[in-house]
Amino acid sequence: MKRTTMLRLGIALVGVSAMAAAWVSQHMYGMQPCPWCVLQRAIFGALALVAVLSLPLAKWPGVRLALDFSGLALALSGVAAACWQHFKAAAQASCNLTLADKIVSAFQLETLWPAMFSATASCADAAVDLFGLPYEYWSLALFALLAATWVGLIWMRRAQSAS
Repeated sequence: MKRTTMLRLGIALVGVSAMAAAWVSQHMYGMQPCPWCVLQRAIFGALALVAVLSLPLAKWPGVRLALDFSGLALALSGVAAACWQHFKAAAQASCNLTLADKIVSAFQLETLWPAMFSATASCADAAVDLFGLPYEYWSLALFALLAATWVGLIWMRRAQSAS
């Protein structure tokens, strides 16, 4: 199996695993999500979807490149969402009607899968630690790893084209 295929499958696995961990944290351990948490779940799902879609479409260079840049943009938006949650939203008593709420509502995610995408806590209430680190830092680390992986995929494609 090609390295790029393995990386794309890895991205999909990380995205689905992050969503599963969030679901387990919520429904088994009572860690209720805020709108920014829900948005990050959606971004992990979108990253997994883009990675899976890029597998059969990788034979078309233009489509592959567009999907790779889309994946990179999603991962970077996840980094931004995790940072915003930690540095801004967690310090506010309410995070209703924020950009995160608007995005999740626009895609009707809370209607499509309420158990995964319904925000049930404020950002201040959702600020919890896992192994001594804020939960959003774990998310931030995964998004940064995925962004680096997309950069690697883009770089490999560029190197392939040059040779």
